[in-house]
Amino acid sequence: MVLSLTVNGDRRASVADPVTPLVDVLREEFHLTGAKPVCREGFCGACMVLVDGQPTPSCLIPVGLAQDCDIRTIEGLAANDALNPIQQALEACDAVQCGMCFPGMVVTLTHLLTTTPRAMGDDIRAALTGNICRCTGYERIVEAAAALTAK
Repeated sequence: MVLSLTVNGDRRASVADPVTPLVDVLREEFHLTGAKPVCREGFCGACMVLVDGQPTPSCLIPVGLAQDCDIRTIEGLAANDALNPIQQALEACDAVQCGMCFPGMVVTLTHLLTTTPRAMGDDIRAALTGNICRCTGYERIVEAAAALTAK
């Protein structure tokens, strides 16, 4: 069975078993390695992608259920191979250390700042509940996101 997916605006085909986690298809078939399969239980946020605009742990969604959905990975959030504004803000606030959580944080913050352009501290913290960072804590991440909303 061939599965038809829309990933970062491109139509793609996969021959994976429909119950294969989306993160595995993204990484192994499509070579989009931004989503990280860390916990494989949906609580760390490292594999977060946007599915029809909603942050979704790609380790929990079977690829068969992703057909006919608009899937956006971190690779699809920037234009012309440049950092997007969220990535730039995180870098400017020195919010990134090991980078394992970084793609999931960017995906989650993209959704938040698209739906709530004036999000502030508590809104940002609430949105990041599903993303675990073991290196920085969260204050610099929150600071970076808040800096974008102040513009």
